[in-house]
Amino acid sequence: MPGPAITARDLARHLGVSQSMVSRAFSPGASVAPEMRARILQSAAEMGYRPNIIAAALSRRRSSIVGIVMGELSNPFYPAVLEQLTGALGAAGFQPLLFTVPPGQEADAALPMLRQYHVDAVVVTAASLSAAGAADWLGDGRSAVLFNRTAAGEAEPQAIAGTPLPDSVACDNVAGGHAAAEALLARGRRRLAFVAGRPDTSTSRERERGFREALQARGLPPPLRADAGDFSYEAGHRVALDLREADGIFFANDILALGGLDALRHEMGRRVPEDVSVLGFDDIPMAAWPAYRLSTLRQPVPAMVARTVDLLRARLAGETDGPRAERLPAELVERASL
Repeated sequence: MPGPAITARDLARHLGVSQSMVSRAFSPGASVAPEMRARILQSAAEMGYRPNIIAAALSRRRSSIVGIVMGELSNPFYPAVLEQLTGALGAAGFQPLLFTVPPGQEADAALPMLRQYHVDAVVVTAASLSAAGAADWLGDGRSAVLFNRTAAGEAEPQAIAGTPLPDSVACDNVAGGHAAAEALLARGRRRLAFVAGRPDTSTSRERERGFREALQARGLPPPLRADAGDFSYEAGHRVALDLREADGIFFANDILALGGLDALRHEMGRRVPEDVSVLGFDDIPMAAWPAYRLSTLRQPVPAMVARTVDLLRARLAGETDGPRAERLPAELVERASL
């Protein structure tokens, strides 16, 4: 039978150093002489000591754990985001911890578990956080950043006065919708259509808003509209079959557009881009595949990730100014479908 677990106090006594010195040796970026850190880590390995992160968090009231809440990993955009986000958080000295919720379910459901792990902050992406859930979380003195999401009520200052809101970092989806309309109109397309994704996502709503506003500003009629109801290849394939009149289609994201492209080409016999131009949004890796060569609006994911980490650092350092809403521009990527 194994003996009692070695504690930080045991290791400190063995080395003749303080317990806080042992703790700092296991904390990235903490002030410890390199020789001392090496000595502590070597002795820890020899004695079988492993730091208890949760116990350390209770003692200093900070865990350096950042929860990531996701609800739509089937969309290829989000695994790529997760890879970059976890890497950036780790490099900044945070420990990322992934929580998933079923698609369509709010991130509120994960908050009780996040509290059990003494998570300092949460990044919510591919899921929504209700105004009540955000207020409850922020009221505990914790931080939250919505990634590629808009906070509920963010555009209505009079409705949120006195109510705490999380920070948010997203692509400028409205401007992206404008750019999509201008790109299609520049190709001589006039019978335009928009394919919406899930109705409860700010991304789809904002992209549609920008698309409509651009047409309205030119005195053109509103676009045809197809409601896919989801962000999936199958949904894009299905709704594209009903858009025979359109000569330019803007899909709310790339995976919808890929399904639409296959339906247009293989089910309807339409030539792309000779008969119809197609635009997506995100620039997932599959968009550049030779079979698709999809024109799209590229989200600035590296910059969005870096800004998210910056906001978390600032909040955990005690900055208390109002909620920040960062919006970064999309880039038009022209391939063979425009």
